[in-house]
Amino acid sequence: MSIKSYRIADPAPQLDAGLIARFARVEAATVGHYLHDRFMRNDLRPLIDGVRVAGTAQTVSIPGPDSTLLYHAMDRVRPGDILVIDRAGDERHAAWGGFMAAVAKERKLAAVIIDGMITDPAAIREAGVPTWARGVSPITTKLLNLGGGYNIPVSCGGVTVNPGDAILADDCGILVLPPDQVAGIADIALADQEDEGSWVARINAGGTLQELVDIAGMIADRQKKDGAAHG
Repeated sequence: MSIKSYRIADPAPQLDAGLIARFARVEAATVGHYLHDRFMRNDLRPLIDGVRVAGTAQTVSIPGPDSTLLYHAMDRVRPGDILVIDRAGDERHAAWGGFMAAVAKERKLAAVIIDGMITDPAAIREAGVPTWARGVSPITTKLLNLGGGYNIPVSCGGVTVNPGDAILADDCGILVLPPDQVAGIADIALADQEDEGSWVARINAGGTLQELVDIAGMIADRQKKDGAAHG
C-alpha cells in the first residue's frame, strides 16, 4: 500500500447557465428562513461589498504553507466556476493574494472562497473577482510540493463542499446546495422575495403588521394555551 500525497480528479459538470443566473437573484438570507445547515460560518466575509454571485464549485484542499496544487487548479478552472479552497485548518499562511486574483480575473472565475487567510486585499479588490476569506496575513504559502486534493470533497466554513455543488454567496452569507436542490429553492425564495416587496409597499402606504399577519390572534391563542396548561 502506498500513500498518495495528491488526490486529483476532473471537474464536475457545470450547472446550467440559466439556472445559475436565476439562483444568483436569490438572497442568502431568504434561504436562511428555511435552511440551517448548509451555510458556511459567518466569519467568512467578502472583501468586496455589495456583491452576490452563484456558480458551480471547484474544490481545492491545500495544507499549511503549501500552494502547489492551487497553481494546478488555476490552469483548469472554467469561466463561471466558484473556487472553494480548504486550508485544512491553517490560520497563518495566506494562500491567495494579488497575483492569484489577477489570474482569477483572466480565467473569469465567478468567485473565490477561502477558509483561511489572504494577502494583498487592495489588489484583490482591484482585480474585481468577488472573494470571501477569514482574515489577512503577510505570510504567504510557497511551492513546497507537499500534496493536497483537487476536485474532491472538502470542508469550508464548517460545511462539506462537493465538486459540482451550487454555491450562492453574498454579504449575508455563503450557501452550498446539491445541484438537484437549486431549482426548487430558487423558486420558493424568489416568490418570497417578491411577496416581501409587496409587504413593504403596503407598510409604506400606511398599513400595519397586524394586517399582514394575525399577530393578535397568535398571542391570544398562546395565552389561551398557557391558561389551559395552568388550569
